[in-house]
Amino acid sequence: MARRRVPAPDGEAALRAALAAAAAGAKAERNTLATAVRYSLEELAERAPGNSVEVRVPPFGVTQCVAGPRHTRGTPPNVIETDAATWLALIAGQQSWDAAVGSGKVAASGLRANLSEWLPLFRAGR
Repeated sequence: MARRRVPAPDGEAALRAALAAAAAGAKAERNTLATAVRYSLEELAERAPGNSVEVRVPPFGVTQCVAGPRHTRGTPPNVIETDAATWLALIAGQQSWDAAVGSGKVAASGLRANLSEWLPLFRAGR
């Protein structure tokens, strides 16, 4: 089980605020955005436990998830990287995995670098 650093009530509140700001065409405050991203990465690691895929949302967070071979040294073979706004749209179901990858908003390398099975993590308006 993933170690939680963001308390669920704080993470859920930050996620709601960040999604509301995005829906209004605004950008959430940096601390709110960081908390929302970190909380959602922790949630992903809990729902898809493992160490075969590294998910990066710079500059706010990174997690390892998805069952499979464990990576311990150097560059991981399965890496997913995206910006915070795209990540929040993916986890809220506001953008599909295939569309995000196809448009270049998500860089996914490696055979296991596909999160479509676990997305969305949350529904907008939760």
